Amino acid sequence: MATSDWTANSNEALTLSLVRAQEDQKVLHDGESYEGFHPAFTYPIYGEDEKIYGYQDLLIDLRFASGSLVQFLSVSYAKKLDASSTVDDVENILKEFIPPEYETDEAKFLTRVEEDAISFKPIGNLLHSYKRSLRTKPTSSTPKQGENAVEYEVYHATLDDPGFREYHRRMQIFILLYIEAGSYINEEEEGWEFVVLYEKRKRIDGTPVYHFVGYSSLYNFYCFPEKVRLRLSQFVILPPYQRQGHGSELYTAIYNYVLSRPTISELTVEDPAEAFEDLRDRNDIRMLLAHEQFMQEGFGDANLTGSHGGGRVVKAKSRARTVGTSGNKGKGRMGPPVDKSWAERWRKDLKIAGRQFHRLVEMLILLHLDPTDTRAAKAFRLQVKERLYRFNFEVLAQLEKEERLEKLEETFLSVREDYLRILAMVR
Repeated sequence: MATSDWTANSNEALTLSLVRAQEDQKVLHDGESYEGFHPAFTYPIYGEDEKIYGYQDLLIDLRFASGSLVQFLSVSYAKKLDASSTVDDVENILKEFIPPEYETDEAKFLTRVEEDAISFKPIGNLLHSYKRSLRTKPTSSTPKQGENAVEYEVYHATLDDPGFREYHRRMQIFILLYIEAGSYINEEEEGWEFVVLYEKRKRIDGTPVYHFVGYSSLYNFYCFPEKVRLRLSQFVILPPYQRQGHGSELYTAIYNYVLSRPTISELTVEDPAEAFEDLRDRNDIRMLLAHEQFMQEGFGDANLTGSHGGGRVVKAKSRARTVGTSGNKGKGRMGPPVDKSWAERWRKDLKIAGRQFHRLVEMLILLHLDPTDTRAAKAFRLQVKERLYRFNFEVLAQLEKEERLEKLEETFLSVREDYLRILAMVR
């Protein structure tokens, strides 16, 4: 028999489920499913090739109680090779990445699901709550009082909060399974904070029950002279909840938390994936568009329109500013080119990292740019190229002048195209 007959794709073999208690299943709508989904990655666990050898019809069933995240693990297969030295030990490999107290008895696990549904409550402090309308239709058994809206809550916690260290050990496997190059944090390092998102769904009798949706890990770095820089390190929303706006709500809750903390100088992001970078850009742009004082100072009364809205964020307490009178009447500080000292003051007030803020300013200028104003178009192009040159100085400095100018123009056009793509998503 061929080797391929005994080789399984670990992403397909591993099945994940967020299991709800019987009473909680009764209030689900048609089309809602929180069981039987698959990971995006398993190479941190089963190797770079994401292959498991020695089985036919392999099924790795990893279930979580939907709120407490207590785990159940079962490995089943139709056939297994006898040569034990070459056969992968599926369960022993996986158990190195989950807490040792996982259940293997299905009946005991389901009993625990029922118990934890009532007893489990989020750990930490409530930061934010919101409601979302379900895109699915209620079943005939769904109570009318539940309507079509579900509440969600975001909590902030640290490893010092009673019970959270153990809870984090249950949820951290989602980092390996859904973030490329994701890895577990070092619990011994001080400065970790966590923001966790839960669905809060009422039963028919009105009892609220919490279900895990996703989370983000944050790390504090010292920032001279007496503040900290908060780095967003990991960010995951589980597949059953994706593409429903929950990632934006979680990110907004984190950003508002940063604004509320006087000791935090800015929010940075560690090596963002492309999808997260888009999410961040969309929400940051919406926040700036909704910030009346910033937009008025930036573009002047004459250039503001009422067409931009949504994504409103709690405003930072901004220092009073007096808009200068130089230049044309009605023209704001955005220029182009932007007034750098003005922009830097706003960047610090809004606690946005330097490169990200400069990109956002460029997007806003492009959004308001008059295509017939050749002077403004040239000033915008030079502003973007100046930033790109500084950011890529080591590479560009090695090129001949003509090649350097060509590369800058090529990069500018690519950046401009990407800005237009992002802006199209927020209009």
